[in-house]
Amino acid sequence: MNKDVCLGIDVGSVSINIVLVDRDNEVLFSSYTRTEGQPLPSVRRALADMFDNMGGLNIVAAGATGSGRQLAGLLIGADVVKNEITAHATATVTYHPDVRTIFEIGGQDSKIIVIRNQMVTDFAMNTICAAGTGSFLDHQAERLKVPIQEFGDLALSATSSVRIAGRCTVFAESDMIAKQQYGFSKAEIIRGLCEALVRNYINNLGRGREMLPPFVFQGGVACNKGIAAAFKQEIGQDVIIPRHFTVMGAIGAAILAREQADLTGKPTTYRGKKALATEFNPSSFACNGCPNVCEVVKVTMDGEVVAIWGDKCGKWASSLVPVV
Repeated sequence: MNKDVCLGIDVGSVSINIVLVDRDNEVLFSSYTRTEGQPLPSVRRALADMFDNMGGLNIVAAGATGSGRQLAGLLIGADVVKNEITAHATATVTYHPDVRTIFEIGGQDSKIIVIRNQMVTDFAMNTICAAGTGSFLDHQAERLKVPIQEFGDLALSATSSVRIAGRCTVFAESDMIAKQQYGFSKAEIIRGLCEALVRNYINNLGRGREMLPPFVFQGGVACNKGIAAAFKQEIGQDVIIPRHFTVMGAIGAAILAREQADLTGKPTTYRGKKALATEFNPSSFACNGCPNVCEVVKVTMDGEVVAIWGDKCGKWASSLVPVV
């Protein structure tokens, strides 16, 4: 007999995370796929991999999150589409119910989520500056000819650090080059970079917020031991890294989908393998209906409009046709 599971998908700017979670919140399948600038083909490849490896699992609900959640939700026929804050908080509270502060750093953005009594009470996101995100660390690893997998260990091997200006990617890189010319080792510079990025994160996202333990650090950058150590040093507290730290958003989406199914009792809208053959065509136009001049994104499937986003007043979005 097949085991019932819920599908969660987190489509970000750098990666696509997919999980299958059972009713006990055990992750029975997970995958991490780079978008490589083509999110929809990458989603299809990730789903095809899931279908090939899910064995005797039966998907009974599906949820989507991430910056590409709307399109991903249409593609898979998600029962719920939730923002990243809600999805990450849901997963973290499930596995660490005492958590009060969540640090999340992904490929191109970072977040802080304040939790009290298992509820989100405050949050902040940095989606403008790439300093401190995974893509910036990838770039620096490539420039320094250090495999990103060794970045954290190299930072921890340094016996001393050097102060790096981490407020901005341009300043940080210029400062790192200058410190290399002064003769500091790669290990010292990478340790200094980790400390600078955490300092920048705390100053930008944590400013004015009550950050209390237990602290949970998740997102792809949580695999970097140097960044984790820098957080511990900066806040003077231990930092918990969840077992499934790279896919917490997808887990949250799966859990929320199951809760929605339990609450409504409705059958899932999940589309199964039909998602692999679906083609979307996005286009955009400027709405001149008011001074806002919104950039409206229109998505068609087989010549039919299936989604409209970007209109602040909802003038165009009301024509959305459910995908079945």
